[in-house]
Order: sequence, then C-alpha cells, then structure tokens
Amino acid sequence: MFTRLFGNTNTTNKPWGTKEENGVGKFNDFTDTALEEIKKLGVSHIWYTGVPHHGVIGSFPEIGVKSDDPDVIKGRAGSPYAVRDYYQVNPDLAVDVTKRMEEFEALIERTHQHGMKVIIDIVPNHVSRHYEGKKQSGRSF
Repeated sequence: MFTRLFGNTNTTNKPWGTKEENGVGKFNDFTDTALEEIKKLGVSHIWYTGVPHHGVIGSFPEIGVKSDDPDVIKGRAGSPYAVRDYYQVNPDLAVDVTKRMEEFEALIERTHQHGMKVIIDIVPNHVSRHYEGKKQSGRSF
C-alpha cells in the first residue's frame, strides 16, 4: 500500500500541486472497516510503503522540520526512497504531526487486530540530501 495514496479521495492531480490541492492519504484512513475489507480479499500481510520520513516540500514548524529544497525533491510529495530520518515517520501521513509516531503505531496495532502482519518498506542506503536522523523519545519503527 502506498500509504499517501490510500484514502485520498481528491482526484485533482495538479502537477506540482500542494497537499491542499491534491490531497494526501493518512495513517488514520486505514480504518477498521477498510482493514476488514482488505482482510476479506485474503490478504495476510500489508506492505506499507512511504512510511519513513522522506524529503517533502512543506514545513512543519510544530516539530522543527523545515521544507526541503524544491530543486532536489521529486514533486512536492517527494520520493519515499529519499529518506530524511529513518527514526521518524512521514509527517504528511499524520493528522496531528506532533503525534505522527503514535498514529503510525495505532495503524500497526489496528492491522494486527485484523489478523494481518505488517511489512515496512525502507531502503537503508537511500537518503535525502537533507538527512537528519533525529532519534526522538527513544522510539523508532
């Protein structure tokens, strides 16, 4: 599952559009109902892609994250394979960016409650030009 696309019902698809213009899926879009329907398809594992915090266009001052340089990002949403911080999740995928890890952990718990296992897609040797690696709260995924 490409997490930022799941649950995004906005079909604008404007080139170089903002999150407000094009929308973005959230961890919370994987509701109990959605996960149950996925399970009914015979799915035993969900491979969540684009979860690590990768380079994106957009600031998150509430968590001390500045926007990446638009000259080196693949579109505003960035590439999920240009990781900015392996110890955090993409703030675009959270409803409340200050609780992004908690929202991700809740998604993992919901997935397990529906009898499915989780795979997280990461590429350990692909980092963004603005890699920071700020491990916070002693927690990482």
